[in-house]
Amino acid sequence: MRLRNIKGSRDVIAESEFVVHEFREAKGKWAEIFENANPIRIEVGMGKGQFIYELARRNPDINYIGIEKFSSVLLRAIQKMEKEPLPNLKFIRMEAEWITDVFEKDEVDRIYLNFSDPWPKDRHAKRRLESRQFLERYDSFLKKDGIIEFKTDNHDLFMFSLDEVKEAKWNLDEVTYDLHNDEVMNENNIMTEYEERFSSMGNPIYKYIISRN
Repeated sequence: MRLRNIKGSRDVIAESEFVVHEFREAKGKWAEIFENANPIRIEVGMGKGQFIYELARRNPDINYIGIEKFSSVLLRAIQKMEKEPLPNLKFIRMEAEWITDVFEKDEVDRIYLNFSDPWPKDRHAKRRLESRQFLERYDSFLKKDGIIEFKTDNHDLFMFSLDEVKEAKWNLDEVTYDLHNDEVMNENNIMTEYEERFSSMGNPIYKYIISRN
C-alpha cells in the first residue's frame, strides 16, 4: 500500500537539491551531473529509498539514481538525504515509461527492480517493469555486460518475469525462490521496506539476476 498523498510533497520535491528536475536534459550527461566517471546504477520504483540509500552509503565510488513516480513516497527519501546527504545519490520523480528519455546508450551498468507493482490484470502485463517491453527499454541504455536484479514476494509476478526473460532472450544468471535462506544470493543483501514487512510475515522472497546474450 502506497502512502497517501502528502500535502506539499510536490513543492518540497520541486525545491530539493537532491532531485534532478530536468531529467530529459540529463541524458548522456550523468557523469557531468555527478562530476565523476564512476559507474551508474539505478533503481526503478525505489519507494521510500531505504535500499538505494544504503547501497550508496556503502559504495561511495558508485553513483546511484533512484526513480519514483509517487511524490509522497519520494518525499521520505528526500527527508533521509536531508539528514545525511550522500554525494553519489540522486532522485528523479517520473513514470518508468519515460526511462529511455533519461539515459544514453551504455550509460548504466546495473538496474535494480524491487517489489514492483504486479499489475495483476493480464491486459496490463506490458506495464510490469519486468515485462519484455521494459526489458527492451533497458536494453537501449544498459551496458553490454550490465545486469538487472529483481526481487519480489509475488509468486505470480515472479513466474511471469521468468517467462519474459526467456521470451526476450536474456540470460537467467541466478535465481532463488527463497532469498533469505539462500546463503550465496543473500550475502550482502540489503532489504527494502517492503522486503522487511513481507519477510516478517513469513513470505518467501524471490530474486533473479539476468544479463543479455
